[in-house]
Amino acid sequence: MQVAVVWFRNSLRVHDNPVLSWACESENIDSILPIYIFDEEIHQRSTPSMGEHRLRFQFDCVENLHQNLRDKLDLDLHIFSGDCLEVLQSITGQLKDDDVIFLEEYSTNPRDKKQSELIERNLIDVNQNWSGKSFPSSQTILDIEAVVNSSGYRTPKSMKDMVRLFKTEFGDFDNIVFKTNDPNPSSNRLKDGMFVSSEYLVSLDKIRPLLCAPGYFCGGESEALTRFERKVVSQRDFVKNFNKPKSISTNVQGNPMEPSTTGLSPYISTGCLSIRRLWNSCSEIQQSSEHTVPPVSIHGQILFREMFYLLSRSVENWDQESGNSQCKEIEWGELDHALLDSWDSGQTGFPLIDAMMRQLNTTGWMHHLGRHAVSCFLTRGQLWQNWTHGRDVFERKLIDSDWALNNGNWLWLAGVAPFSMPYYRIYNPCPDSKSSLNVETKDAEFIRHWVPELSKFPSKYIFEPHLAPLHIQESAGCIIGTDYPNPIVDRKETRKKNLESFKQSLAKLR
Repeated sequence: MQVAVVWFRNSLRVHDNPVLSWACESENIDSILPIYIFDEEIHQRSTPSMGEHRLRFQFDCVENLHQNLRDKLDLDLHIFSGDCLEVLQSITGQLKDDDVIFLEEYSTNPRDKKQSELIERNLIDVNQNWSGKSFPSSQTILDIEAVVNSSGYRTPKSMKDMVRLFKTEFGDFDNIVFKTNDPNPSSNRLKDGMFVSSEYLVSLDKIRPLLCAPGYFCGGESEALTRFERKVVSQRDFVKNFNKPKSISTNVQGNPMEPSTTGLSPYISTGCLSIRRLWNSCSEIQQSSEHTVPPVSIHGQILFREMFYLLSRSVENWDQESGNSQCKEIEWGELDHALLDSWDSGQTGFPLIDAMMRQLNTTGWMHHLGRHAVSCFLTRGQLWQNWTHGRDVFERKLIDSDWALNNGNWLWLAGVAPFSMPYYRIYNPCPDSKSSLNVETKDAEFIRHWVPELSKFPSKYIFEPHLAPLHIQESAGCIIGTDYPNPIVDRKETRKKNLESFKQSLAKLR
């Protein structure tokens, strides 16, 4: 019997899943064994690499995948907890009489690549009945490996580079539509699901009590498709007029939890929503009339994502500050734990920064302009801390965390990459209504929600409450320095000092 072991890792969906579709449709496969592995110990509702909200979201995704595989394909997802190699080795004995094809998706993440190399060396190479097969484009549109190794490849540095690359790969940009392939349930009826026992098998009911309560964003393919239908498919004008830099960073008015953008990034990063399905839907909507174009359109955002995947594969030390061709080695200040902790916990005394960080700590998500504000504040703006410290916080906490994108965005926003905005463009952490951070300032609902200490402050002072006269602080029931912190730095002085430090660092690199 020929068995396909389908390892769900970064594409936690049934629809348009090339790995699953291949297993279901291959005439040579007799039985399918879907698996997922929690490969880190859960401690205090989190793991070493996942904060509590990211872990909860991941759990929701796995739970929904388990249900969808059963309902749509009559397959049982085997869920394990433990080291990946040890888990797989534990089931080899039960498959010794079968020809096993181990199926996995391609990844640029060094952690995933290391796991794959260990599995190939210690499992596939030593078991004659095992073979491996990797699928290149489960999480991206481009075949990243093929593009990077092509003769004409040059590292992309701009949206023009990416549009040019897509035209070369796929033809007329305005008419690009990608083939999607959902598993065929009728073909799968000819194949048996299978069950294996292992000391590493674990039930979802055993994991659930170890986690935090469900958050605003519920993980899973079903929720992804519902949000996709609600925010994209049924919102044709929204898609055609989408302009990401002009979206409101402080969320939908009247609902400080709901993004003014699609809010699909968590579902794309976990592979609950096919990136090809999103692209095709936008293409279909845009063909009917005028629409925005890259870089501000939804297609433009997808191109940025593909660009960072290409760079993460082709740039050595993509996640490092040294030996990275896409990173200027700026002489950042020594790690200041007090400053970093204040930033991380939303206690800087700058209400916009604190509101954004508290939103992250409560939901695992933040608008992209909020990310601009807090990353600039931590690095070249006010605190002069190395961008890798903020990168690591985002990596653990964001429910849309993605190794390639997270590093790319921090390089960009710290001002150290070739594709960065000019380093001297510093976001004001105390914005007015004209700020490019697109903050709603008249009612300041977002600040009042996430920084409730300031909920009774007049809008005139709410972004710089330490400037409010004492009688206003008293009437608002919040004394600055007692009930809410004073600013941890003088924003104007640190801005001036940091600009000079950046300029001097650049001079030394020439």
